[in-house]
Amino acid sequence: MTLNVQQMKRRDFLKNTALASGAIMLPAFLKPFESLASTELTGYKNLVIIQLSGGNDGLNTIVPYGNDIYYQKRSVISVKPAEVVKLDNMLGLNPNLSALKEIYDQGWMGIINSVGYPNPDRSHFRSMDIWQTASDSNQFLTTGWIGRYLDSNCQACKNAYTAIEVDDTLSLAMKGATMKGIAVRDPNKLYQSTREPFFKDLLHDHDSDHLNEDNLGYLYKTMVETYSSAEYIENTSKTYNVNAEYPDTPLGNQLKMVSKFINSGLQTRVYYVSLSGFDTHVGQVNQQSRQLKIYGDAVAALIRDLKQTGKLDDTLVMTFSEFGRRVEQNASNGTDHGTANNILLLGGKLKKAGIFNDAPNLSDLDNGDLKYQVDFRDVYATLLDKWLNVNNGQILNRSFDGLDFV
Repeated sequence: MTLNVQQMKRRDFLKNTALASGAIMLPAFLKPFESLASTELTGYKNLVIIQLSGGNDGLNTIVPYGNDIYYQKRSVISVKPAEVVKLDNMLGLNPNLSALKEIYDQGWMGIINSVGYPNPDRSHFRSMDIWQTASDSNQFLTTGWIGRYLDSNCQACKNAYTAIEVDDTLSLAMKGATMKGIAVRDPNKLYQSTREPFFKDLLHDHDSDHLNEDNLGYLYKTMVETYSSAEYIENTSKTYNVNAEYPDTPLGNQLKMVSKFINSGLQTRVYYVSLSGFDTHVGQVNQQSRQLKIYGDAVAALIRDLKQTGKLDDTLVMTFSEFGRRVEQNASNGTDHGTANNILLLGGKLKKAGIFNDAPNLSDLDNGDLKYQVDFRDVYATLLDKWLNVNNGQILNRSFDGLDFV
């Protein structure tokens, strides 16, 4: 079969431009929503997932200042007691998270300590895959836990539904077998790119013989869906302007966009954002301090904003990292890859706010690492069962008991 020059150009565009732009991240269930009344686009519980990439040091985030072993193991990089933003007589916040103290005092923040999984892996890529797919450490899955939620045909999924990653690319967590979330950093930019003449010409190319080559038929259908969905996302989100102030940082801008989506009535259940820079092998104090301040200031802005607009009770924010760090500092005034870590939860309807469980046990270690006390999939199970209203066993491939924080 011979392709002419114009067809080759279109073929290359489909393969390269659409893939690079992230446009094919749009799921098949996203259709035009112009017919939906605005009242149908409210009342959803929103889950916002924040990923701290690189393995954030949990012990210098939620500081066990009341434990002498912490200071023995970290003579240089520890957070001194006078600097800790104290939460109780054992644990406190890193001072760069001071913006979260008011949130904590209001009962809108929870801390789950010593979260991990059996037989932990210290590779960034493998451990992140485990967290994003909710697999066992010796199990390799190609779909993410949120993606499988989208695949599950839950009650909400039967309606027009979106899972959005506020970024240019889509994480494995958001990819299912039949449905995927969409990566959108700027809804107007996505909309404008789908209105380019060449893009529109491609949508009117019905030469199925050529489109079926190399799965181009699938790409063509995806572009049709992108075209209509970009208009919905753009038209809906532009009905609301965020009035609250956010830090002028990439994460601040991402969470400001999440606020815009939530407050505009976009029919979305899951938002996903990431902040990198937490692989602190060398000179940890300055690097982690900088990243924690970026995180704390942006999250505090989001929580205050959602409280002001009346959306905080319908929103739950979960923050995780692929692993923690070793208890003892290394020779470069940093920390090496560890195991268990803390998870931070923020929202207006926490059933158990504050410190959820015991502080990390620094006297009973596994070859220098924290022993996990809470399986991260019990956290996911709680979010699935009690927040997204689906059976966690169908998503996580086996049932987990869950926890009691919502």
